[in-house]
Amino acid sequence: MSRLQRGYIYEASGSFFVRYCVTEIVDGQTQRVQRSYRLCEKGGKYYARDCKQVKLLRDEHMLKINQNQQTPSRLQQDMPISEFWERRYLPYCEEVLTLTGQPRRKPSTVYGFKQIWRQHLEKHFGETTLRSYEPAFGNRFLRSLTGVQGKATLKHIKALASAVFGHAVEEEIIKVNPWREVKIPKDAVESEATPHYTLEEAEDLVSALVDHVDCQLVLALACFLGLRPGEIAALKWEDFDSDSLHIRRSVVRGNVGTPKTLESMAALPLVDPRVLIPLKLWRKKSGNAKTGWVFPSRSGTPVDLHNMIARVIVPHVSGTSECRRCELTPKKSSATWKGLYAGRRGAATAVIEVNNGNLAVGQALLRHKSATTTATFYKKAITDGALRAGMKALAETHGK
Repeated sequence: MSRLQRGYIYEASGSFFVRYCVTEIVDGQTQRVQRSYRLCEKGGKYYARDCKQVKLLRDEHMLKINQNQQTPSRLQQDMPISEFWERRYLPYCEEVLTLTGQPRRKPSTVYGFKQIWRQHLEKHFGETTLRSYEPAFGNRFLRSLTGVQGKATLKHIKALASAVFGHAVEEEIIKVNPWREVKIPKDAVESEATPHYTLEEAEDLVSALVDHVDCQLVLALACFLGLRPGEIAALKWEDFDSDSLHIRRSVVRGNVGTPKTLESMAALPLVDPRVLIPLKLWRKKSGNAKTGWVFPSRSGTPVDLHNMIARVIVPHVSGTSECRRCELTPKKSSATWKGLYAGRRGAATAVIEVNNGNLAVGQALLRHKSATTTATFYKKAITDGALRAGMKALAETHGK
């Protein structure tokens, strides 16, 4: 018989949680594992983790846990999918691990999960419980979305739903994950191709920001070095040495953390004058700084690139709104704004093209774990000039 537990209350992501241990059967062996449960959102009468109302919620939950632990080998009680999402799966994703000091899932990933849940899954699951959900429900649901959502969105929906039910299997509430049998409809529409900048377009883009060298550097880092927006915003002067830029961190919605993947933490060669020139000018304008954020906000935190883009970059590119710095509406440039990520795609396409289709160079630049990711999502069609050169080379081999 398991000992009675009180549970430890802690605060995370604006909510109060209780942490406790349970005895479970894992791979045929009885083990003690740690679990977390979301009690409530912080606010109102739930104002502190040691206040009476929060403790009452803790005690109510721990009463059930202590009762269930008397028979640890049986499946836990069934519950609505929505309750499992809110009180079990989300807390699991957001839990900060003692070993790393980081949450299980990156804040950006959790943010995406919440969007998918709110926009698609919450209404679909409704009051359905975990054990009563069947694969047919998921198949019908995805088929109903084919007229309004592309295949990529359907894949994201399926991935999250499968992860939620997979966690329920791990917690021994259900035995089988029903979403394993759910298929993406064959007639699902392929999502529109993502845009990218050619080298000429990227150069026009940088030229349009001639009066704002920090913006030029942001664009150069995206278009010629292939950095992600979060990696650009999180750069420090210490990340630059005489010939390399070291990617060490990323910032997403104000949260500074590690880059997207382990492979993303790498050094990129600083050899392109289209990057070196604005870098040198911005460093000089920053008082020849050697430490601190390369793009600081007024409050001393990493810059919010969304604000920089909306207030400065887009007005100078489109010429349709006032630049918040110049306080004038700039003349429309010859460039077209396609988003900062279009620069990353363009950088991959360009470096692969000039290296005779060597995909490994593009993979190294973008720091992808798999070259398949580079080829599938970032490498775009070669330019007409490169195609003609290739066809000419083919024709010349015929005459030899």
